[in-house]
Order: sequence, then C-alpha cells, then structure tokens
Amino acid sequence: MKIFQNISGGVKLFRNLKHLNKYKNDIQNARNNEDYDEERKFILQAMSTWGKELCKDAGVELKVFGKENLPEIGPVVYMPNHQGYADVVVLCAALDTIQTGFIARNDLESVPFYGKWIDKVRGVTINRKNPKDGLKAINRGIDLIKKGFSLVIFPEGTRSRKPEMGEFKAGAMKLATKPQIPIIPVSIDGTWRVFEEKGCIQKCEVKILIHEAISTENLSREEEKQMATKVQNIVNEGLKKLREMK
Repeated sequence: MKIFQNISGGVKLFRNLKHLNKYKNDIQNARNNEDYDEERKFILQAMSTWGKELCKDAGVELKVFGKENLPEIGPVVYMPNHQGYADVVVLCAALDTIQTGFIARNDLESVPFYGKWIDKVRGVTINRKNPKDGLKAINRGIDLIKKGFSLVIFPEGTRSRKPEMGEFKAGAMKLATKPQIPIIPVSIDGTWRVFEEKGCIQKCEVKILIHEAISTENLSREEEKQMATKVQNIVNEGLKKLREMK
C-alpha cells in the first residue's frame, strides 16, 4: 500500500492503531460468545474513535451533512463514491450510529498492522482479478447482514483519485437488494486531496453528505435493474451540492 511509503503518514497510522487495539479483546470475546449485539457495539466504538482521531491527527477538517439520515438500527448498506484511501477513515468518523464493516480488495489484508482488522470489524475481502469472486464476496456479505452487521461497499469498485466519480456497478446493489435491506447513499468530496493528489498525506477539508435511505423491499425486476443508476445519480447530485456548501 503506497500510503505506507510516506513516513509521516505511516507514523500517523501507526500511532492511531491504539484506538482499535483498545477494543480488540472485547470484540473477539463477543464474537466467540456469538453475542452479536455486544460485538457490534465494540466495533462501532473502535472504528468511530479511530476515524475521528485519525482525521484530527492528519489535519482533515471533516464536515458532515445529513446526519439526521443516519440509522439508529441496522443492518443497512452504505454506498458512497470512492475518491481515495481516506474514504475509509472519514466514513468511520462520520457513520457513528451503528457498526459498519467494509467490502475491501483482498490485497489490503497484507497491509502492516491494519490488514487483520478487515475481518475483525466484520468486513469482507474481494479479489478483483477474479470476476467469480465478486459473487462469492457478495454472498459472504449477505451472510453477515443476516446476522445484523452493516456494510459499506464502494459501487465504483476502485478509487477515482479525482473529484469526478465513475460508474456504479450493478453487482454491488445485490448486497442490499438480495436481503432487502435499506441502501444509504453517501456523497464524499475532498478525500482525493488527502493522499492521491500529491502522494503524501496533506491537510485539507473533506465534506460528506448522507442521503435518505432507499428501501429495497419488494422491488420489481425493473426497479432492481435501475437501482445502480438511481444510487449513482443521488450520489452525483450530492457531490454537486457539497461543492456549494460551507
């Protein structure tokens, strides 16, 4: 992961690992006991604290709009655009009402110190070089959803590394439409400046807009077919609004 080639950025990531490690045993004990309510509680505390503290440490000024749309109970699937590595950090800071795990590419499992946390917070890895693994990853995610865990999936499939967003993939929608749980679109603007713009962590402003939940219950085939376009349009319109917000 190139972000670790930046010494200052690596130091910030390493010293904020303590906010996750504080809850490591509590998360594992709850999982061992199959106490999913307790597990979700500790995952939320770990990820929310880590995200907020790392934002401060990295000099990210985070502005969150639409917090009234955050759910009080899950499971849900959040679907944001994906500008840069910092998306995960700012989402952990902003989505602070229920537990969330991430659908992440499998090579991130080898990231020093952090790779193991994908599984610990009930995330799912996917091999993007193997198209067949996409469906398997979605099914693993659905198994977690059935246990009450919420997930974040980036429907673009990769970072845009710029303000403009790419096309949302229809396959990503199945994570929510198959178990018929709500989709919450999220617009993120500014994270590409945190690392991707100059190849090193820099201070900047990041804005997030959380949209109203979209029901996926009893969708017609046509409604399901159009869901990716619907979510993409909502997120894209949110990006335009964010650039006018202060």
